[in-house]
Amino acid sequence: MIIVDTALQKCESDGKPIRVGVIGAGYMGRGLVLQILNSFQTGMRLSAVYNRTIEKAELAFKQAGIEEFVHVDTAQQLEAAIANEKHAVCSDALALASADNIDVIVEATGEVEFGAHVVMQAIKHGKHVVLMNAELDAVCGPLLKHYADKAGVIITNVDGDQPGVTMNLFRWVKQLGYEPRLAGNLKGLQDRYRNPTTQKGFAEQHKQGVKMITSFADGTKISMEMAVIANATGFGVDVRGMHGPSCDHVTEGLGLFSEEQLAKGTIDYLLGAEPGPGVFVIGYNENPILQQYAHYLKMGEGPYYMFYVPYHLPHLETPMTIARAALFQDAATAPIGAPVVEVMAAAKTPLKAGTVFDGIGGYHAYGMAENASTFDDEKYLPMSLLEGCTLKRDLHKDEAISYADVDIPKNRLIDKLRAEQESFFTSRVTRAAS
Repeated sequence: MIIVDTALQKCESDGKPIRVGVIGAGYMGRGLVLQILNSFQTGMRLSAVYNRTIEKAELAFKQAGIEEFVHVDTAQQLEAAIANEKHAVCSDALALASADNIDVIVEATGEVEFGAHVVMQAIKHGKHVVLMNAELDAVCGPLLKHYADKAGVIITNVDGDQPGVTMNLFRWVKQLGYEPRLAGNLKGLQDRYRNPTTQKGFAEQHKQGVKMITSFADGTKISMEMAVIANATGFGVDVRGMHGPSCDHVTEGLGLFSEEQLAKGTIDYLLGAEPGPGVFVIGYNENPILQQYAHYLKMGEGPYYMFYVPYHLPHLETPMTIARAALFQDAATAPIGAPVVEVMAAAKTPLKAGTVFDGIGGYHAYGMAENASTFDDEKYLPMSLLEGCTLKRDLHKDEAISYADVDIPKNRLIDKLRAEQESFFTSRVTRAAS
């Protein structure tokens, strides 16, 4: 998106920079603050940061070399700070999401219930929403997209993270004239039974939350990210949890997926393939003359061709997403309709009735990608809704978890949104069929 730098220069010269509020000052949130303040000063302003622990919001500014900032508690106080070109630490996420002179909200908490409140508030107040939160996007992204469309704003996952990098590649491959047939991720480790104890050392070494790191290792995070990609492409999974064949290099992946799988459009991943941690798209072109050109360009014999990006740079590229949304009304990644793939939950270990689930990246369950049609028929519980639910019966290891198996906490917004999403898209299908 080289065009973004020129557009941001015009914003600066016109005196109309994009004003950004960041919700969540964890590892990625702080990295994003640093990136905007150090590398995207032209045409963009990091106006405010919220974090539940105020000290982390302050740290985000300090790590970026900003020692002077104001503390605000209300939308009115924040608006005044922005008008006076002050950096602000805001104690109220919903106030930040509703301030008149904020253009774009970045939701970077990874929290599902909290994130749902923030996103709905931001959309209500006409803000573009950038999600560094696949956990929320995977469970009710299609409904949030519906609300964003109604409000005339953009909601999008981010450039730099796997869904955004994959979708940028997907669109590029399609624009070149190659029909995308498989969208995939490169995964270094997949062990469904990893837990916060096994991942504690790695998390501490990389200064990240242990539950987040666990969700990477146990396959839940990749399932969430691939569900986001599925909902943006219309591609499903060939088998529950995806195949994830192993190979040494991504180019070997062409021979690891069946003709049937490629013919219908699929999401999947390669395990252990270099160059990680990148993404790939398999494109199809049967034109014999174009195949000659492809062979000359060392792309292979065809008709299937491997395209890949060898890295993903989440916080470094997120400002690109902010600019795309605010200036071009373009989403890096957003659902195209009803859910195509969901993320179901299964037990990591035998569990007793009465267990209160610890959620994503915990000791109790892992997530797997499953086609929405099967997911709905079996009435499975989305992994993103699992935290805080109480188990009503004993479960075997690897047993899938359904709504009937749990008592759900009362009065959660995310459950209301999920029910609304199911009703909304079911009614649309019913109307279309009648």
